[in-house]
Amino acid sequence: MMAAALTQEEAVTETHQEAEEVLNFWLVETDEKMWWSASEAFDAQLRIRFAKTLKRAEKSELWTWRSTPRGRVAEIIVLDQFSRQLYRKSARAFANDTLALALAQEIVAQELHKELAHFEQHFALMPYMHAESLIVHDEAMKLYAEVGEKSLDFEKRHRDVIERFGRYPKRNEVLGRVSTAAELEYIAATGNSMF
Repeated sequence: MMAAALTQEEAVTETHQEAEEVLNFWLVETDEKMWWSASEAFDAQLRIRFAKTLKRAEKSELWTWRSTPRGRVAEIIVLDQFSRQLYRKSARAFANDTLALALAQEIVAQELHKELAHFEQHFALMPYMHAESLIVHDEAMKLYAEVGEKSLDFEKRHRDVIERFGRYPKRNEVLGRVSTAAELEYIAATGNSMF
């Protein structure tokens, strides 16, 4: 016997609940330190709860989340952050960056980022920070100036790497790129830092 189809109102409610679950997990349940560190236990927890959500996002099946600014942020977090956690140390960690950036640029174009709380706004703009494009980083500098000094400083450090190398050297190995001598020196000097 087939399950009854959801009404449009039920589908919208379910959509908002899924997006809110992502936001609650990432912005409320998760200690801020976990955003910036590697933990197999955390990745395993994330995988159990959101691996299917990430697969759906990769297929652009979460478009209904875009009906609200918070839903848009949730989709960006799934594509931009969850990818980095679940595909750590592989090229797939960066495979969703272009889609995440396009979604972030959409939010900015519609000025929806201005309706978001601080950390929501920070993560809505994060794909700008992850881009390997100086033009994108120049725009990110303007956007993060509105978010706050700490976010702007973080963006500036990312932009400096892109200005210097034109890419993030620490991605070279997993992306199969050959590092220059200057990049190898930079990687050795900066150790386990993210960029």
